[in-house]
Amino acid sequence: MTVHFHEGDLPDDLDLGPIVAVDSETMGLRYRRDPLCVVQLSAGDGDAHVVRLNRPRYDCPNLKKLLTNRKVLKLFHFGRFDIGMFRLHLKVITAPVYCTKIASRLARTYTDRHGLKDVTRELLGVELSKQQQSSDWGAATLSKEQLDYAASDVLHLHRLKEKLDAMLAREGRDRLAQACFDFLPARASLDLAGWEDVDIFAHA
Repeated sequence: MTVHFHEGDLPDDLDLGPIVAVDSETMGLRYRRDPLCVVQLSAGDGDAHVVRLNRPRYDCPNLKKLLTNRKVLKLFHFGRFDIGMFRLHLKVITAPVYCTKIASRLARTYTDRHGLKDVTRELLGVELSKQQQSSDWGAATLSKEQLDYAASDVLHLHRLKEKLDAMLAREGRDRLAQACFDFLPARASLDLAGWEDVDIFAHA
């Protein structure tokens, strides 16, 4: 694994291909209280690119261009939160997208364990460390441990997608999954608009 660290934005000439795994690190899990600090990406080639954003300006045109490129599929695990953070802080609508957590919930109905660590362990036989998950992502200097943790969250998503796609097709749920992925940016917008804890499809 090679981790490439970028300050502020992605390089102008970086081409990560047609499917890019994406994740982010924040100071917490509340949209308007906790800032977006780091975005990490991988082309599925064993390398990861970690961008420490220049808060509060978020002047990152290359990253924004990638997130909104309709020819590039952005691959997440629980993309709902990341997509919301990108809309709030980077002012972009991320699309098209694929979420391995949604795919797992639709395909792996024999379990209620759909966290990235659980899915990666079962489907790939890889054990992820979550030790740095709650560390200070707003620090002036990120440690090697933080960079390695950030990278680990995107390195395996391409392989997970392949496994989950096969399961979804086997169970006849691939079209349903795609409809959910297509709706995900709107779901994130509902979160930002105040409906984060409300099921608008419920009868009551």
